[in-house]
Amino acid sequence: MLNWLYNMFWATLIRKVCTVLVVLAVVVSLAIFVPGRIGAPEYCAEGVERSAGECIGVSASGYDFGTAEIREVAHAIGEENRRVSEQEKDLVTIAMMLPLQPKAAAERKQLRSELQGAYLAQWRANRTENKPLLRLVLANPGADYAQQGKVVDRLAAMADSPRDNLRAVTGFNLSLDNTKLAIDRLTNKLHIPVLASRVSADEIANADNSDGDLKYPGLARIIPTNRKQAAALANFHGGLRDAETVLVKDLRPNDIYDESLAKAFSRPEPGPPGPQDQPFTSPGINDPGDTGNDFTTIGQNICESDAKVVYFAGRPVHLRLFALKLAQVPCHGKKYTVVSGSGAATLDRYMSVADWEKLRGGDGGGATVTVQYAAPGHPNAWNVSLRQWEKERRAATGRAPEAGDRPRYLTEPQKELRELRGLIDRQAAGDIGEVDLEDSRTMLVHDGVRTIADAVFLANSQTAGTVPARTRVAAQWPRLEARYRVVGTSGWICLTNAGNAYDKPVAVVQLDPATRRVAFVGLGWPEKKPQPADCVVPSGTG
Repeated sequence: MLNWLYNMFWATLIRKVCTVLVVLAVVVSLAIFVPGRIGAPEYCAEGVERSAGECIGVSASGYDFGTAEIREVAHAIGEENRRVSEQEKDLVTIAMMLPLQPKAAAERKQLRSELQGAYLAQWRANRTENKPLLRLVLANPGADYAQQGKVVDRLAAMADSPRDNLRAVTGFNLSLDNTKLAIDRLTNKLHIPVLASRVSADEIANADNSDGDLKYPGLARIIPTNRKQAAALANFHGGLRDAETVLVKDLRPNDIYDESLAKAFSRPEPGPPGPQDQPFTSPGINDPGDTGNDFTTIGQNICESDAKVVYFAGRPVHLRLFALKLAQVPCHGKKYTVVSGSGAATLDRYMSVADWEKLRGGDGGGATVTVQYAAPGHPNAWNVSLRQWEKERRAATGRAPEAGDRPRYLTEPQKELRELRGLIDRQAAGDIGEVDLEDSRTMLVHDGVRTIADAVFLANSQTAGTVPARTRVAAQWPRLEARYRVVGTSGWICLTNAGNAYDKPVAVVQLDPATRRVAFVGLGWPEKKPQPADCVVPSGTG
């Protein structure tokens, strides 16, 4: 009996030891074949890891971040990156930093437009005789740029890496405190050039006439600030008296776009004072919350005033809702124009068939509410503006103008847009999904990457190597004027010493309920008149 118990004890012990050894062997094998994954963040793609439910990081491979709408264009970017990497040893990397996993369908389409513009500019730049070739990477800082710090860390490493040669960061499509933090660190701490193509808040801009003491050294921007947009809109409308206007503004904290636009629209107007500002507080950029109730009462108060133009400082989701609520207020047959900034671009993508009918007044008898805003560009801007110019010249001179008389600030962007359209129509750059130029995002981001490319090429022509230093790239921003102006599809880009686009026109557009599209109305100029003939930035700018 003792012998049997003794044998059983040892048999059980040996089985347990063997089991432990087998488990250890499996664990060690996994550790060998999957190095670094145990206990590490969840992997999304090369250079991208899951954090707080999002895939955060930087990708050059064509990864689409799980956003189906950008699959084709992300793949095209990855293929172009592989092509240039095989062709050229010394490359320059440009990072597109913007939230890449938006929840709303309208935002996903906007994102596709922006990436299409960046890719088309990369494709064109890489087929010129200029060097070095450009690699484009996608950098996702998460919703509302909340995880921008992790991405900036990665971009800092890429800027110092001779393999990556990061020389500029662009994108930045939301004017938020987190966006401001990212740009501040990139420019002031890391000395990485930044080109802001879509953010319009005045707080994310260098002041002109600053005697070289720049808030964000190395920052350039190609969209007019909210203050400049407001000036362009005021100059376009002209002659409004204070009693005829009212400001509706969102007080939600940490959204410097809303705050900056409200300040810009608060400029003094002549005549007796009009109605007081009408504030509201939204719960989020894309969350209407209870603002519909606020807008109903605000609309009724406006109805009792003499205001006919409503300045709206808020995001597209809330602008749409306000316009609809205002259209529903029984207001003695009054008609209003609601005016907003460039953040309203692609507002039409939020509109349903029923929404369009409400703006028409529901009976097809014309719009009760006209929504108008300052877009960065519009595909009809140059053709329509040239026809208007020719009509005015014919009326003034009594004869048809010669072709050579037409202003180059209109003809050159017209030609550039025609070339971009041809590239898209021929699908010469490949299948990148349906391209919609009407929302202006493809045009403006394309122009931004083209501006970076011109700065890189100009810096390279003045240095011995094929990859210019970051400081050399940033130093080219104020050189991009006059002879070296950038001819964009959205207009001439002539940068001041502070990196701002001088007198960049805005396309005044409006929602057209009859066609359910965005209609071009005319060009607005921040400086009250078009840019100088050769885009020479005058002294005393700002």
